[in-house]
Amino acid sequence: MKIAKAILIDPDRNLAYGTAAIALSLFVFAYSTLFGKVPILVYYAIWFPLVLVDYRRVLGDLPRTYWIVPFGVLACLSVFWSQAPGVSARAAIQLATHILCAFIAARTIGIRTFTLGTLVGISLVVLYSLAFGSYNYDPFDGDFSFSGAFASKNLLGFFCSIGIYFAFACIFVLRERALWCGLALICTGLAGYALIASHSATALITTIAALLVLIGLGGLTPFPPRTRKTLAIFGILVGIGMAAAAMALGGFDFILAAFGKNTTLTGRTYLWSQGLAAAANTPLLGVGYQAYWVQGFPDAERLWAEFYITARTGFHFHNTYIETLVELGAIGVLLLAIVLIRTSAGFLMRFLGNRNDVTARIMLGLLAMLLLRSFVEVDVIAPYAIGSFLLYYSAALLAAPQSRQATAEFGRPSTAWTLDAR
Repeated sequence: MKIAKAILIDPDRNLAYGTAAIALSLFVFAYSTLFGKVPILVYYAIWFPLVLVDYRRVLGDLPRTYWIVPFGVLACLSVFWSQAPGVSARAAIQLATHILCAFIAARTIGIRTFTLGTLVGISLVVLYSLAFGSYNYDPFDGDFSFSGAFASKNLLGFFCSIGIYFAFACIFVLRERALWCGLALICTGLAGYALIASHSATALITTIAALLVLIGLGGLTPFPPRTRKTLAIFGILVGIGMAAAAMALGGFDFILAAFGKNTTLTGRTYLWSQGLAAAANTPLLGVGYQAYWVQGFPDAERLWAEFYITARTGFHFHNTYIETLVELGAIGVLLLAIVLIRTSAGFLMRFLGNRNDVTARIMLGLLAMLLLRSFVEVDVIAPYAIGSFLLYYSAALLAAPQSRQATAEFGRPSTAWTLDAR
């Protein structure tokens, strides 16, 4: 039974199972709203049984994750003050189990397997959208954009961004060859076409930014640790300075104009003001997890009507921190910020200390994408969403025991992470 257990939970030996598990999970995240409850049950069936294989190795050293779980705990506790307790209870349970699945994935799936599974999953997601998707009219942009089988072009763009990013990582960081390199090129072509057709400026800009981070980190690898740290600090300061200068000189407006957008971000700034006004009424703990966008509540109904959301569901404030502030208050924002900042800082320290840590390098670029998107989208606080899965997978991976996949150059597996499956 040693081999049977290893092919399920050993990060260096479960390529087949891990690739399929990640691919199926991403497809569920994309289209669970289309197919009902069955895909969610499939998602749970992928990850939860691994606990029964070897619960100590799969669940890992849970006290090491003390800084990750408080946000989910707060979401669960918000039931006691929520303005829609039933909605908050259901959503909080979904979020908690979703986070647990990400924890299990972090303990059992190495970066190489995760990357290859993502390529397979994104390819399937985009192919489905190309086969069954459609163009939708955006009343704020004034044009038709390809949204695929999604309700939003921005969500399609997000999946495409992830596919392009991991395809780049597969070829230039992991240095895969033959079959996997070919899959990466196919994924790039499919995702690139869908991304352009979606007209999602957010997705395109953040994709470019994430790739630049990945390339920049690659440029630091030849240097010794002390030099890497100096150059990294210099690069971060220069990046912040350039961003501030661009904002001051109108560079942001120029970028938006290049994509046919205006400075209101097609209604986002108005939504932000409405969100801040709503948060002012319950600044500390919010109105409850997912308890604002509830049918029958006047403020939500008004905003749905103003933004032509006829389905009266699936909307948000297009800013992760404002959305969190409204739902879980300033405490929720603080707990979420801890996860984002500590995960990013932790992988940065790992990379600066070990130039061959490909996990840290790939995760840093991905986290850069999530951080940039957090100011204009809400990706990382919802259950059964690819953004939240990526964030909590990254955070749990940082706290998990490292396999050699994490540190070996080009991600070549070895036996450093051992499995006693007797």
